[in-house]
Amino acid sequence: MRRFYHVYFRHFILSLRIKALVFIYGMNIHPSVRISLKAKLDKTNPRGIYIDEGTYLAFGATILTHDMSRDLHIDTKIGRDCFIGANAMILPGINVGNNCIVAAGAVVTKDVPNNSLVAGNPAIVKKTNIKTKTLGIIDNDE
Repeated sequence: MRRFYHVYFRHFILSLRIKALVFIYGMNIHPSVRISLKAKLDKTNPRGIYIDEGTYLAFGATILTHDMSRDLHIDTKIGRDCFIGANAMILPGINVGNNCIVAAGAVVTKDVPNNSLVAGNPAIVKKTNIKTKTLGIIDNDE
């Protein structure tokens, strides 16, 4: 029943970071999203980041919205109840569907369909018809 105070403190810090990303940078991030303190979101085109409710970004995950070599500034969207693994990279202009898992270290170069698990460099669909709960946790209650 007793929960450690550092857990509450960490959740408070994470919620403050999301508020700062939304109000200072203008990113479109739902309040229920959890973003690791070590995740990187592109601040060159911050208004191009869209992250829907219940999604989790693990440490080292990178979300890009611009490409200097092509002079490109484009929106990058992540759907509802997704999990973006450690050190995964989502390139500019990519749409990750709802209920998706992007494996650790994956480099996403193409749109990810709903209910998919992608992995690799470049990321390819490894599994379809998956179901996830909040924060991208796989739902095994089928």
